Amino acid sequence: MTNNPVSRPSIHLNDLMHPVVAGLISVIVNYGGTFILVFQAARIAGLGPDLTASWVWSVSIGVGLTGFILSLRYREPIITAWSTPAAAFLVTALATTPYAEAIGAYMISAAAFVLLGISGYFEKVIRLIPPGIASGLLAGILLQFGIGAFGGATIDPLLVGLLIVAYLLIKRVSARYAVVGILSLGLIFLVTQNRVDLSGLQLQFAAPIFTMPVFSVNALLSVALPLFLITLTGQYMPGMLLLRNDGFRTSANPIVTATGLGSLLMAPFGSHAFNIAAITAAIATGREAHEEPSKRWIAGLAAGSFYILVGIFGVTLAAVFMAFPATFITTLAGLALLGTIGGSLAGAMADPASREAALITFLASAANINLLGIGGAFWGLVIGLVAYLILNGRLPRRSGAGRALPAGMVK
Repeated sequence: MTNNPVSRPSIHLNDLMHPVVAGLISVIVNYGGTFILVFQAARIAGLGPDLTASWVWSVSIGVGLTGFILSLRYREPIITAWSTPAAAFLVTALATTPYAEAIGAYMISAAAFVLLGISGYFEKVIRLIPPGIASGLLAGILLQFGIGAFGGATIDPLLVGLLIVAYLLIKRVSARYAVVGILSLGLIFLVTQNRVDLSGLQLQFAAPIFTMPVFSVNALLSVALPLFLITLTGQYMPGMLLLRNDGFRTSANPIVTATGLGSLLMAPFGSHAFNIAAITAAIATGREAHEEPSKRWIAGLAAGSFYILVGIFGVTLAAVFMAFPATFITTLAGLALLGTIGGSLAGAMADPASREAALITFLASAANINLLGIGGAFWGLVIGLVAYLILNGRLPRRSGAGRALPAGMVK
């Protein structure tokens, strides 16, 4: 299924601000929340500052370029990111795998995604998933982020309380400015309280360093295969379901192909894998980014541009994002995702035929089951589909025109 690019209406400054801020927040949350895993994996592998900076450069530039190009081509907010579950996996895998062999494994995994995208099978699998199940899966994945918006109050009640109250007050006056407002207010508060220490930072350009890949059976089985499965089930599947849930119709095939090809090209410089984003993409695909879906693609351009900027300056700007307090990142992300969580729950409960299976999917995904090295998104989806099959006897049929949209969703 190919996507027909949306017509290009005139863009005003006011239309730019909200999606640009949404793209910025998704980047901040990604670097501030999960990028520490990359640094941990680099330390485990014994990489020096130069190779670590090259890893930052390659994954940031690759993510930025693919997200920017895909969003521009299809006029939809296609946010790309590095594979977070894969980075977590590498924290342990790189302890026993030589770095050059790991590079070879990255390339094998990336080549497999290119073949998957070209074959078109991934899109066929996505079409089989009922909309209610997709909504339940997304709500379950994002639930912990919604809880995190309030959980930080135990550690930092003043900051979290300020952000929550400000969000509600601004939301009452103008819903469009709620996320923009709390981002600005939070940054001002942190600066005035001297809680962001940037004194030791030095602005430095990152330089890519090529590492000759080494291919081995051991790395194929212990790194490449798990890397492929973890990224497929933990990133691509929920990421594509998120796009569908918010009414966007770009085929998975070019997304998987483009990100796989980008990962293949960037792997010799240290990039482990990048793909369509899941959790952070929800910040840019929902109504908080813009009321009109046709203008949310600007968030994809903004996020891509910010990623490229971080890549150019390597660990310097990554360290800036990581300098923000953890409670600020979790509260900001949770409040920015409230609308998406609410819409997903409504979509999960909309169809009586799939309501119970969608509820099971939601709970199983929120439980974040981890078996056989595969994370909660995959098992939540499997459990939900099994429940749907048992309760309904079969999966719903899908016409060639595309999937039905959950209640309240628009194209």
